[in-house]
Amino acid sequence: MNWNSNEFIWLDWVIIAVGILAVSWAVWRSVQKDKRLQKGANSEDYLFGKGEPWYIIGAAIFAANIGSEHLVGLAGTGAKAGVGMAHWEMQGWMILILGWLFVPFYQLMNIKLGKIITMPDFLKNRYTPATGSWLSIITLIAYVLTKVSVTAFTGGIFMESLLGLPFWYGAIGLIVLTGIFTIFGGMKGVMTLSAIQTPILIIGSFLVLFLGLSALGGGSIADGWTAMIDYSKTLNVGKDGVAYGTNHMFHLETGDPLYDDYPGFWVFLGATIIGFWYWATDQHIVQRVLGQRKGESSEVVMMRARRGTIAAGYFKLLPVFMFLIPGMVAAALAARPESGFTLDNPDTAFGSMVKFVLPAGVKGIVTIGFISALVASLAAFFNSCATLYTEDFYKPMFKGKTEAKYVLVGRLATIGVVILGIAWIPVMMSLGSLYSYLQGIQSLLAPAMVAVFVLGIFSRRITPKAGEAGLIVGFLLGMVRLLTNIFTNTGKDVMTGWYWESTQWFWHTNWLIFEIWLLVFIMLFMVLVSFFTPKPTAQQIDFITFTGDYKTLIRNSWNKWDVIASLGVVVLCVSFYMYFW
Repeated sequence: MNWNSNEFIWLDWVIIAVGILAVSWAVWRSVQKDKRLQKGANSEDYLFGKGEPWYIIGAAIFAANIGSEHLVGLAGTGAKAGVGMAHWEMQGWMILILGWLFVPFYQLMNIKLGKIITMPDFLKNRYTPATGSWLSIITLIAYVLTKVSVTAFTGGIFMESLLGLPFWYGAIGLIVLTGIFTIFGGMKGVMTLSAIQTPILIIGSFLVLFLGLSALGGGSIADGWTAMIDYSKTLNVGKDGVAYGTNHMFHLETGDPLYDDYPGFWVFLGATIIGFWYWATDQHIVQRVLGQRKGESSEVVMMRARRGTIAAGYFKLLPVFMFLIPGMVAAALAARPESGFTLDNPDTAFGSMVKFVLPAGVKGIVTIGFISALVASLAAFFNSCATLYTEDFYKPMFKGKTEAKYVLVGRLATIGVVILGIAWIPVMMSLGSLYSYLQGIQSLLAPAMVAVFVLGIFSRRITPKAGEAGLIVGFLLGMVRLLTNIFTNTGKDVMTGWYWESTQWFWHTNWLIFEIWLLVFIMLFMVLVSFFTPKPTAQQIDFITFTGDYKTLIRNSWNKWDVIASLGVVVLCVSFYMYFW
């Protein structure tokens, strides 16, 4: 047997088959045990879970974030552009904002409403019912266009590069498998799968990193790291013949070919806006921290949720090393013909590295973790879509139905998302660079979300109608910009005519700079509308006001170790920025 084969052998396939069966059995057993304990179908348990331990919450947040866009897009971006994309990944500090700031607000509303809230619930009670409905619609559209379809599309690429499956077999197979898993497993299934695959994914990815560096350094990981950095410094050559390099996060000079993608310090602000929306206000992530056990005190719920976000903050430091840097290693290896490693398409960097550096048998074990990660991430999106539809549309219209009925509706909503996700893939394939498309869409959706949540919490003067108008106008402006991106090749084409010339500032401005100014505009617009519309009611203000008793409850939900652990996340993030400045 050739243990160092650069392809999958029979042992790997046997391990993959046995591993998938074992994981499926473990998830099924966990779900069945949970059903016996809850004695019947319960829509809240199906959609939100039942309050898992803090380390499971942390793993679930991490797993929900890791999808095939990381295995394909992040590694591919690392191979092409180095550490520039790390701004979107080195955001463990941002998850702390969810745990320390937003979890108390969400838990406050849970107490006052007597149920687990969704993000639209928050906006409905702070602003108007229409504001919450608009958020649900925008979120569902975003999930179908930027989450489900992107994960399936890149999943097809990954399966093709790793297992040799035809693209459509991998993409459709992943969606169908995940749809079935989500329908029958619910949030409990997602949480269980997350707990299983997270350690396999982390260990497997770091094996790829270390063995890749060892191969690059002739048996020395340290020499491999030096060789990778040295090679990255020779890349990114500008028109002036200068190699600006891909080993740094900030591209400050306009002559740098990567300046348009990562414009100076603007890139940090733009990535932070997207990160704030994703980590602190997106149903897909927040849903992981809202579950609670029956009869459990709010103090315990808050403590567990916060510690789960702290754990997730540490987990979030890993993807750069798990995926992006292996992509950089792949590019450096491919530049050495004597290494035997080839890389025709940067998007296949990670899958190619798995086959090249891992020994037989280990390839199979690691692949199980990767497949589980793809399913867990996609299942989390499906579950969030089911939650939004059931809680924000179906339940208000059809009150008094049985819990089994609500669970069924959530499953049917998942099927609908699966169908839409499959239908959108061919459209996505015609829209050019996938990862640029994904980040571009998020940059147009995030400002409106961030504005209404931030001003809704920090300002009592913002009126209900101002929140509604800000969300709608911000979303529409973002969609107009998206249309101009389609017509102008994201502002790169030369456009003639009075319309394009008179509106050049709108469609030609760098996408990250546009995102920042869009956020500023929406906030100023909301302040202006607030001068001419009725003030929020006392009840609406009460939803975002901390009483003395509630402040005491919050204070009792953390201790010095929570603070120390949180500071550790911040220190590690700052250290990474200092090294790759």
